Amino acid sequence: MSERTATRLPRWWPLAALTLLAAALRLSTLDLQSFWLDEAFTPVNVLHPSLFATLREVAHTENTPPLWYVLVWAAARVLGTGEVALRLPSALAGIAAVPVAWAIGRELEGARGRRAAIVCAALVAVNPLFIWYSQEARAYGLFVLMAALAMLCFLRVQREPTRGRVAAFAVAGALALLSEYFAVFLLIPMVLWLLWERRTRAAALPATGALAIVGAALVPLILAQGGRNTEWIAEWPLKQRLEAIAQYYLSGYSGLRPDTGVGEVPKPLSHAVALLVALPILAGLGLGLRQMRARPQSPRAALVPLSIAACGVLIPVLLAVLGEDFLAPRNVVGAMVPLTALIAVVVVWPGTGRAGIAIAATIALAFLVISVDVDVSPNLQREDWRGLASELAHAPRERAITAVQFYGSAPIQYYLPTFHSLQRGSSVIVQEIDETDNGPAHASDVQSPAPGFRLRARVDVRGMIAYRFVSALPQRVSEATLARAGHTLTLAATDVFVARG
Repeated sequence: MSERTATRLPRWWPLAALTLLAAALRLSTLDLQSFWLDEAFTPVNVLHPSLFATLREVAHTENTPPLWYVLVWAAARVLGTGEVALRLPSALAGIAAVPVAWAIGRELEGARGRRAAIVCAALVAVNPLFIWYSQEARAYGLFVLMAALAMLCFLRVQREPTRGRVAAFAVAGALALLSEYFAVFLLIPMVLWLLWERRTRAAALPATGALAIVGAALVPLILAQGGRNTEWIAEWPLKQRLEAIAQYYLSGYSGLRPDTGVGEVPKPLSHAVALLVALPILAGLGLGLRQMRARPQSPRAALVPLSIAACGVLIPVLLAVLGEDFLAPRNVVGAMVPLTALIAVVVVWPGTGRAGIAIAATIALAFLVISVDVDVSPNLQREDWRGLASELAHAPRERAITAVQFYGSAPIQYYLPTFHSLQRGSSVIVQEIDETDNGPAHASDVQSPAPGFRLRARVDVRGMIAYRFVSALPQRVSEATLARAGHTLTLAATDVFVARG
């Protein structure tokens, strides 16, 4: 064996490098950002020592299938309920999605090479939206992995419908449904493809039946959850949500939150960033489509991911138009997997040559720059409830803290565990009242929460604000007065918290 042959890198080294890159991007900053509302809600209200009690809370307080909660419950039993522990299942899922994306690219590309595999894995590794949900203690990172795994198993059934591959597709599809209800919109085109083609029709029937059984078994849970706390979706105009879906994929979640003024990037800037990323993607798709017309080959490699991605987004849009509106952009993050595969396959279609590779590298680099920018730019990150709680953690006086009901209550309880909710109709003796808000109110507009209390300080932690009112002597203040004062400030229902003891 020659020295040149002996030192040649193995063919799988790009996959190993991309997986390590994905791990570095996700794990190195896993605790950089504070928990936001939905993340804090899980340890405060859902997780219990008993798995049965946890699943009962999932049915009564959440709108997500149970698989992620089972995983995070197990992680909490071993690692606790810190930010890293509860985000770790999502991070590991995000890392595992990279080799799955590689395999999807290989299946779509077939015998033509592995360029699509490299590009697909690279885009999943560095896309800011995938990284964002890989670092969030919610089910969306797991949804991305399970959607990718279901797609991979489906492609393998298409190529060779063996009993083992059909069973794998049924299991992966079931896990996707157990991760996020919106997975059904991705599975519909996969099942239709298998039933449409004569060579896969008979083999696909058992898998179709198994998926139908899993879906039917989830119906009672869906009815019990009842779309709880989803009113904000209908208040967000559908047109803006559709724009957000595209922008989420192109430039990440940062700066596009409709429900808070915290940490937002100015909309024109976020639109400009999305447009700059869209340009090389459009150029690559245009180049690939020209080569597809010039080379008379089967377009299946592009049509399959296109159909899956389109159904994953357009069916929820159609349902929203018809009045069944649960379309939040984050719920269709699983559809971004086949979209990524489509981009990878078309951009490096045979004949695109070095131009296709250069465009793919440009797209990946743009994604990577945005992802790193989130880590170094606090204004692109989640609301800093941890920082605000740190400012409020120590005070020499008896005090009460107000927070917007639901939005702020869980983070306050998570980061200030020595405080508990004040019972309705009761009262408390306090010398300080801290009112939290995420709006841009000015100190001159803030009213005293109770007679004798004057504004002593205004704490601002990256847009998360606390107004600290102090009285010369401790006073008894009713919960109704405190809640009313919080409502006056935030224009929302308010919870009141006091120290335990």
